Amino acid sequence: MSKVLSFAGGDDFYSGGSIYPSPKEASLFLSFGNHVDVYFPPCKRSRISAPFVFSEDLFEQKRQDTIEVLPDECLFEIFRRLQGGRERSASACVSKRWLRLLSNICPNELSCDKSQNNLASATVGGEVISEDNGFLSRSLEGKKATDIRLAAIAVGTADRGGLGKLSIRGSKFSQVTNLGLGAIAHSCPSLRALSLWHLPSVGDEGLLEVANSCRQLEKLDLCQCPNVTDKFLVAVARNCPNLTDISIESCSGIGNEGLAAVGQFCQNLKFISIKNCPSVGDQGIVGLISRAGNALTKVKLQALNITDVSLAVIGHYATAVADLTLTSLHNVTERGLWVMGNGHGLQRLRSLIVTACRGATDLGLESLGKGCPNLKQLYIRSSAFLSDAGLVSLIKSARSLESLQLEECHRITLSGLFGLVIDCGDKLKSLALTNCWGLIKEFDFSSPQVSSCKSLRSLCIRNCPGFVDACLVALGKICPHLQQVELSGLTGITDDGLLQLLECCEAGLVKVNLSGCINLTDQVVSAMVKLHSRTLEVLILDGCTKIGDLGLLAIAENCQVLSDLDVSKCAISDFGLTALACSSQLNLQVLSVSGCSLVSDKCLPALKKVGHSLLGLNLQHCTAISTRSVDLLLEKLWRCDILV
Repeated sequence: MSKVLSFAGGDDFYSGGSIYPSPKEASLFLSFGNHVDVYFPPCKRSRISAPFVFSEDLFEQKRQDTIEVLPDECLFEIFRRLQGGRERSASACVSKRWLRLLSNICPNELSCDKSQNNLASATVGGEVISEDNGFLSRSLEGKKATDIRLAAIAVGTADRGGLGKLSIRGSKFSQVTNLGLGAIAHSCPSLRALSLWHLPSVGDEGLLEVANSCRQLEKLDLCQCPNVTDKFLVAVARNCPNLTDISIESCSGIGNEGLAAVGQFCQNLKFISIKNCPSVGDQGIVGLISRAGNALTKVKLQALNITDVSLAVIGHYATAVADLTLTSLHNVTERGLWVMGNGHGLQRLRSLIVTACRGATDLGLESLGKGCPNLKQLYIRSSAFLSDAGLVSLIKSARSLESLQLEECHRITLSGLFGLVIDCGDKLKSLALTNCWGLIKEFDFSSPQVSSCKSLRSLCIRNCPGFVDACLVALGKICPHLQQVELSGLTGITDDGLLQLLECCEAGLVKVNLSGCINLTDQVVSAMVKLHSRTLEVLILDGCTKIGDLGLLAIAENCQVLSDLDVSKCAISDFGLTALACSSQLNLQVLSVSGCSLVSDKCLPALKKVGHSLLGLNLQHCTAISTRSVDLLLEKLWRCDILV
């Protein structure tokens, strides 16, 4: 027996008579026979009692946590009776099993007193929930996007009004699955906005729970979710009548059936964007627009396999659309745009973007100009068939047009540009041309005197290699009321041409951007700030390598309302910055000297003096400024955002 119980020896046993003087102490002993007594000292009663297990001559005390042997059904009943969100959040931190069970409890299954719910800010698993526009908002990105975090969010927000906005940005190895979305569906019936990006493991199973439980959903954004199909889109259209915004991109499982259901059931739909969905064709667009066209105000169709039929339906049924984007619709021809313009349904259209559509020809765009009497903004990009004649016809037909942007329209020449400016009427306020290489063709600037364009206020010419001094002189005479001028990347213009344009701007320039004009010098800067000292607010000279300290000195002496100055990669030095600091009238808010290798630690006092009004300072790639000087500036200019 001594060997079995591992006792030390004879001192642990007493044979024979009684060893206790008081009979009361006899209860402390357990007798195994007539000659053996084992002593058990008094001890505190254990909170969890475990039975003695005897196996032949061996007994042992086996202890286990009895709550863990309870089935899920019992734990579920316990958890749903917890009083308040704080208690449920604390319980969710015990184990993944408890978290899973708590996240599957719907709000209507809770049996606690609503008045006792804890509305304080919750931090489940270290994740802080923020508030946005009156409801809770949560965003998960990258490795943080997991089912465990979604379950924690579901539990932590259930008693605080519920989650209203959820955004998940996953990756190729995302750990978000249908289980995580199911937890959100169970605990967050008040969800209004859902955005899911790059979630290959999410399919219809989890999203169907969202569609069935979150019936207040208003905004839905799906991107790169290949396992989501029409089945979900049909369900969400049927169950969520408050849907106003839908965006679907690169979802190969969504096609015509889902879009037709959206058109049929979503009567409050205002915005829809469909991009790169190979299963979407004319049938889906027709079903959508023909039924929801009287409610939709903004439509974006990009990289879809649709034809002229869809555009014809848009032109006839999209009576409420004010903003329309057509991008990379390679099967759409000139006939599609012509029919859309002649459908007379786009009476409210105010903004139109047409990009990389081979149907954007002279005839097609002219038809749109005539059929859209309220068109204010037009952006055309990568149009290989738009010519000078078509551009002039377009501007004549679209009499309400206020802003026109042309990018990569290489058939447009200087003749078309000046014809556009002359015939634009009294509505066009903004004109921008970007990467239009056709402007390099020769143009006769000795044309007879023409009437001026008094409405144009903003002119932007970017990276058009054929734009030279003669163009600036002619535009200055035609457009005397310019207030904003951007001439970026124009290596063909010099001081002479720009100076004549500046002298013609009668209204006073407010914003000037001359980035990348490498042939401009301090002379034209000095003339500009003298002519427009009372109106110039923004001046960008990024990359004008021939502009230096003399230009800054002229700016310091003349500019009265300048708030934003960019002299990055210019030939300025400490002397120029010191001149700025000595100005009594300058009140700069943003200053950029990025890439100015001649600016050194010696300008530190000047930067401190200028910095009293600065909100932003860019010192990137200023190699002559030491780290110590930067640290001193960070300490002194604590209100200013400094980039280094």
